[in-house]
Amino acid sequence: MSLNRISQLEIYLKEDPNDAFSKYALALEYSKLQNNEMAIRLLCQLKQQQPEYLALYYQLGKFYELNQQQDNAISIYKYGIQIAQKQNNRHTLSELKQALSEISDADDEY
Repeated sequence: MSLNRISQLEIYLKEDPNDAFSKYALALEYSKLQNNEMAIRLLCQLKQQQPEYLALYYQLGKFYELNQQQDNAISIYKYGIQIAQKQNNRHTLSELKQALSEISDADDEY
């Protein structure tokens, strides 16, 4: 099923390369296939193209954690926290702060 979904999402992205949701969903499909490197690559591209797409930060941080890249995860969570504050998105802000606190001892300012 994931391979069919991947093909479908890739078609959507060919039609509209700026479709943030399709790129995000494609990254999640690759993660289901245990291809976290591709998931990270896609989410990094999305961050570059549309840094305001808030959902990417939690997932990208988790993929970094799975790949033992704690510093990258911390950096992404902190950046996502700034975006969530800017967007006044309390739910995602809470999720990102929780994820950060689980891997970081730092009581840094966000």
